Amino acid sequence: MLTPTRTRLAIAGARLAAATSRRFGLGNGGMIGGRVALKLDPRALSRLGRDRTVVLITGTNGKTTTALMLSRILQTLGPVALNADGANMPDGVLAALATNPLAPLAVLEVDENYVSAVADELRPACLVLLNLSRDQLDRMGEVRATERELRAVVSRLPSTTVVANCDDPLVTSAALAAARQVWVGAGQSWHADALACARCGQAILRDGTDWQCVCGFTRPAPLWTLDGDDLTTPGSSLPLDLQLPGRANAANAAMAVATAVHLGVPAETAIERVRSISAVAGRYRRAPVAGHSVRLLLAKNPAGWRETLPLLDSHTPVVIAVNSREADGRDMSWLWDVPFERLAGRPVVAAGERAMDLAVRLTYAEVPHTVARDPIAAVAALDGESVELVANYTAFRGVAQRMADE
Repeated sequence: MLTPTRTRLAIAGARLAAATSRRFGLGNGGMIGGRVALKLDPRALSRLGRDRTVVLITGTNGKTTTALMLSRILQTLGPVALNADGANMPDGVLAALATNPLAPLAVLEVDENYVSAVADELRPACLVLLNLSRDQLDRMGEVRATERELRAVVSRLPSTTVVANCDDPLVTSAALAAARQVWVGAGQSWHADALACARCGQAILRDGTDWQCVCGFTRPAPLWTLDGDDLTTPGSSLPLDLQLPGRANAANAAMAVATAVHLGVPAETAIERVRSISAVAGRYRRAPVAGHSVRLLLAKNPAGWRETLPLLDSHTPVVIAVNSREADGRDMSWLWDVPFERLAGRPVVAAGERAMDLAVRLTYAEVPHTVARDPIAAVAALDGESVELVANYTAFRGVAQRMADE
């Protein structure tokens, strides 16, 4: 592929901007690099995506983990461009492509609000739809509007295969607009945003994993099904045996494996690759902090918290750090949809910039707690060897950076 001079200059500008940002401690350079490249060449995204096999991954939760899993698998086929830092808007997507301009494969997580802009430029071979639930209502809007936008995007991609979690009615509704689908029964523990049919508005009727509406909208038969720790497809059942904890990570692995097999990787090879992953962008890793062994987890919205709370050790102190910056969403009403009542019986500390909002919610949940705005100081004040530290997006990034610097 011959890259136009303007695009080559855009790539050079992106690398310079990213390096400058890292040198002066302003960030990892993913966003600013892409922003500079788009200014220098507005068509850089489509040009850098040309002649590659591109996979886009979107959904409310699990994008970064699924992208990492799939990239590890596809590395068996060749070099892979990946926005590993989670920069999932067009700037970050472009930066990932510019960083690896010769990689024949690209696995890119994309914010739900920007799938249209990115997909129209890159025309992906696969679009992976994980799940849809409420997230940052002040920025994302109502989840049904997101479903309609994704449905419209999918209808404009006749050459794209959509790999979709058919246990989520909203995802299924969007994916049905595709010419080709790979259905995965990856599970769905959060049903609050899919109580009504996306097509007619009537109630979704559930029977175990099956669901249907009286209008005829119903769960498709999956090619792949997650059954506990086993991933099954007609004729075989393979144990996942992941190092990453929890049902949500098993669901992410199921989606990654199904996509990889569609792209030509044997299922056994795909599963072997995901088994090697023990941490994702700093999540789940343990690090020493102020004399404690701290495990850092990320939870950003009610559906994510519902998956994260069962992972916490029932006897270990918990620090919860919550911010409300632009990247988190300013609206804090989501706190009232999280079942914090499950934290009763262990030491809990409310931390972060919105510690007092969290403290009010914990009070109503009848969870005894203390308040310490600085998460690291909160850890230091606790007794015991181990601490669980759960944070939303910007709080997580701040704590992860401080833990890395210690």
